[in-house]
Formats: sequence, structure tokens, C-alpha cells
Amino acid sequence: MSELRLQANGRAFAHIARFYPEITAFRRDLHAHPELGFEEVYTAGRVQEALRACGVDEIHPGIGKTGVVGVIRGRSTASRRMIGLRADMDALPMREENDFAWASAKQGLMHGCGHDGHTAMLVGAARYLAETRDFDGTAVLIFQPGEEGFAGARAMIEDGLFDRFPVQSVYAMHNWPGLPAGTVGINRGAMMAAADRITIEIAGKGGHGAHAYLTVDPVLVSAHIITAVQSIVSRNVRPIDAAVISICAVQAGDLGAMSVVPGKAMLVGTVRTFSARVQAQVEQRLVELCAAVASGFGATAQVKFERIYPATINTAPEAMFAGDVAQSLVGAHNVERNMEPSMGAEDFSFMLQKKAGAYMRIGQDARGGAFLHNSKYDFNDEILPLGAALHAGLIEQGMPLAAAGKPTKNKVASTAY
Repeated sequence: MSELRLQANGRAFAHIARFYPEITAFRRDLHAHPELGFEEVYTAGRVQEALRACGVDEIHPGIGKTGVVGVIRGRSTASRRMIGLRADMDALPMREENDFAWASAKQGLMHGCGHDGHTAMLVGAARYLAETRDFDGTAVLIFQPGEEGFAGARAMIEDGLFDRFPVQSVYAMHNWPGLPAGTVGINRGAMMAAADRITIEIAGKGGHGAHAYLTVDPVLVSAHIITAVQSIVSRNVRPIDAAVISICAVQAGDLGAMSVVPGKAMLVGTVRTFSARVQAQVEQRLVELCAAVASGFGATAQVKFERIYPATINTAPEAMFAGDVAQSLVGAHNVERNMEPSMGAEDFSFMLQKKAGAYMRIGQDARGGAFLHNSKYDFNDEILPLGAALHAGLIEQGMPLAAAGKPTKNKVASTAY
């Protein structure tokens, strides 16, 4: 195991850095055993083992199918404060092309987005918080399944997450290869866009390609619709608003039938927006425009607009607070407080619809040039103690213990995960 080179300020970081090898080994074990959303049986089991070893007060498995919640009470709970910290656990259905010792042992599955690292950082924070308990309130550690398209956050909420653990605020972070290791990015508003799926079904009249005048060609209609919908953003959405419409798949006809005009065509794509107003505007214009274009050719078009993930919108006070906590660890020059939002999506948005909170990016460098969802990607273990200390700082600074003597350390049964 390589020596930790990345350094940060504060007692929490120094404490957590001492068990850097253990959390690194834990992270690499998760990386070698990736699991898809709602199938995280091994991962959830390892998390529970680690939380027991850390000495957390309560462990609640099976929330939102395979989700796990750990509870740690501070040396005082007089404040009645409760803060949630969330880490996602699932992997991706993609083949890994790395050859290091902890590469995926499962063909076609890979931790290509760093959720193994997010889980390990929260486990590291759990150990520190359980050993020190230097806060007044209750820390709720949320290990969430199914972020990658399965809406695991919503599943946990629907399964009573915030009824059973009524946190006042909730925080999450995601590694970001576009930022240097040792830096943190955040802003006081939108961090990620809403992700919607659009399906456009076009019905025409099939026939012989040599007698196309007798047909209503849905392939031709599709081409005009693909071009026309790009005008929605440029001519209907205000320039100061953000929106993306991408038609990403087209299905029509048979590649083996060169002279057959099909009767139907289907287009599939995605819409990304930050504002509910713009989201509704885009949906309305898609329905109107597709129907009108198809009608002009004698065809019909039906648009199905599915809202998958809402936009991830930080609440301003919590974003400012999270930035302050990050600054206490890495200094003001290493905190980007006005980070540009991403048009990607994140289901932590469901939690932020229910609770105040903030979503951060923790820099990890683009190692080998591999960004997220790349078959050569790997989480940078150097940032594990920093991410764990950032989680811990949100608890300690968000629920400060009144000055009354020195913190008491609690012994744990084991330090092995």
C-alpha cells in the first residue's frame, strides 16, 4: 500500500490518515466485487461489517431494498440535531480494462464512477466519529443503492428514510476527475441537471422503396423531427437558461430490407434542464413540434416524456456551510465556491427535494486521462482521508459540542473491516 502523500488541515484528517491503509483495502475490495443497483448484497454486507467494527450505535439494513443506515450519537444529544451523510454503493454494467490487483472480478461489471470510493470515505468518517464523538447530536450515515439509473434515493425515501431518521440537513459528495486532488467544488444552486427520457413514436405508411410516392415515410419524418427539435433550445429557451435535447437512438425498418419503407419509426433521447419551468416548456414544445412536423408529411407522432431524476439543487445556507468546512481542511484557495453545474444527473436530487443540504465535488485528478464511466477509470485512494474528514467536519461543525472539557475517545472492538 503506497504512503499517503495528500495532506489537509485539522484533527479529523490526521486521525483518519492513521488508518488510510485499512480504508484503502476496503475500497479496493469493493472495487473488485462490483454490483448493480438493488443487487448490492455483498457491498451492503461489507458495509455492515465495517460499521460494526467501527462501533456505530445502530445499523439498519434493507432500507430501499439494499440500502444501509448507520447511526452514531455524539457525546451529547441535547441539541436534538440530526445530520445525514450519503454515499452511493452501486456499480455500472461495463467491462473494466484495468489490470491492477483489485480490478473487477465480475465480467461486464465495474465501479466506473467511484461509488466504491464514496462508500469507503463514509466508512472512514464513521470510524472517526465513533471513536471521537466530538459533536452534539446524531450523525446518520446513508449508504444508498441504485444511484445509476435506479432512483435508489427515492426508494430509500419511500421506504421511510426521513421518517425514521428525521435529519435537518443532508450532504453528499462525488469524486471529480476534472478537479485536482485536494480541492473541493460547490455552488449555492444547481449542481446537476434534471434527466428526462423522451420517446417519439412516428406512424406513417409503409411500402416499396421504388414507389415511395405511395408511402408516408417515417424515416423521412424522423429526419425532419431530429433537426426541428434542435430549434427548441435555440428559439424557445431563454439564452440565460440552460437546456439540452439529444436524440440518441433511431430505430426504423430492417437493415436487410433495402427497398422496404417501414410503417413506423422510434426516436429515443434525453432532455437536461435545471429549471422546472424550462423542463415543462421543453416538454410542451416537443409535443407540439413533433406532432406538427409529422402532420405536415401525413404521419403522426406521439411523444412520451418521462421525468427520471430532478435537478440537484443545493440550498444556499448549507452550500455555504459545506464550503466553509472544506475551506477549514484545504484552505480557501482550494475551494471552488462557484463551480459550474454539470448537465449530468444525480438521484441525490430526491433527497434535496425533501431536505436542506448540499452536493459537493471532491477533486481526484484525471488519472491516466480517464474520466467517470471510462473503462480505464479508477478511484484515487489518496483522497479517501480527505473525503472522510470532510464528512466528519460536516458533523462536528454542523453540530458543535459545547466547550466543556476535552473530547472523550471511545474504544472499538476491531479496526479491521
